[in-house]
Amino acid sequence: MRTILAVIGDYYHPAEAIAEGLQQSLAPLMASGDIELSYTTVKYLAEELAAKPDAVILYKDNNMNPADEQVQQWLGEETEQAILGYVRAGGGWFAWHSGLASYPAEGGYVQMTRGYFQHHPEQKLVRSLTVEPAGRSGEEHVNIAADLAFETVDEHYFVHCEEALTTVFMRTYSEDGQSIGGWSHAYGEGRVCCLTPAHNRESLLHPVLGELVNACVQWCARMA
Repeated sequence: MRTILAVIGDYYHPAEAIAEGLQQSLAPLMASGDIELSYTTVKYLAEELAAKPDAVILYKDNNMNPADEQVQQWLGEETEQAILGYVRAGGGWFAWHSGLASYPAEGGYVQMTRGYFQHHPEQKLVRSLTVEPAGRSGEEHVNIAADLAFETVDEHYFVHCEEALTTVFMRTYSEDGQSIGGWSHAYGEGRVCCLTPAHNRESLLHPVLGELVNACVQWCARMA
């Protein structure tokens, strides 16, 4: 059985909707006894990483109080080093949606994810489409079929991604343009996967997104 640890929820993203979508996505793996899913908070994250879970899911903005004049961020040096050490030693890290938001572009965390959220326009119809990864072996990227697509009204995340240092497996499109929606790569002995959709509850419960989340978690936990 693989152990999966999740840190979810922030000012703009209620934990309840994320948990509902996550548990629906991983329901087949939990029902079969292949994984055990548990939750923690950023306060205890470094301590929990010492127990070496097989994979960690982060769906949480770095900004704790973005509406205030003095914005505080949760990711400090000690926790960041714990994350980097955990992944370098063989852990799996799944940065999902706001798990890519507000982290310093020059910091160690973003050096590990090799990409970060830049902005999103007002919500509108977004099309997400998986693409054929090029020039990489199966062990270095998420193994998911090309041309898997879904459309939902949601935030269209525009990101910076170091395409030369990772493998892109999904792109996203709206009337505002196109962006990268999913990428994955090795980091030390570990694995890192990043996925930008989704924000809304209806999108989080979309079956195709569930298939994508399931594939990302399996890859990070070395089940695929």
